[in-house]
Amino acid sequence: MVMGQFQTVSAKEALALVQGPETLILDCRDLKDYRAGHIDNALHVHQQLLDKLLTSANKQRPLLFYCYYGHASEHVAAMFGDFGFQQVYSLAGGYAGWHSHSD
Repeated sequence: MVMGQFQTVSAKEALALVQGPETLILDCRDLKDYRAGHIDNALHVHQQLLDKLLTSANKQRPLLFYCYYGHASEHVAAMFGDFGFQQVYSLAGGYAGWHSHSD
């Protein structure tokens, strides 16, 4: 489903993105939850990382954002879309959906 400048993807669709070597996976949850478990190779999102990505990341590189249930990551994904990033995705259902899909 296309929403503005990003796409919301299912856990199944996200799996294909995660397996892609160029996809940058970004966890928007708090650090405690990130440390307790996250999608393989995901980076924890914090303000410095966001600033760096917005100003210096390749705008063609696929970005997959996720949070707890998929709502907060949509806001971050929309911001990156507004900044001209071309392949921006938000995981529908967030980490909870991903985790239940992978069980």
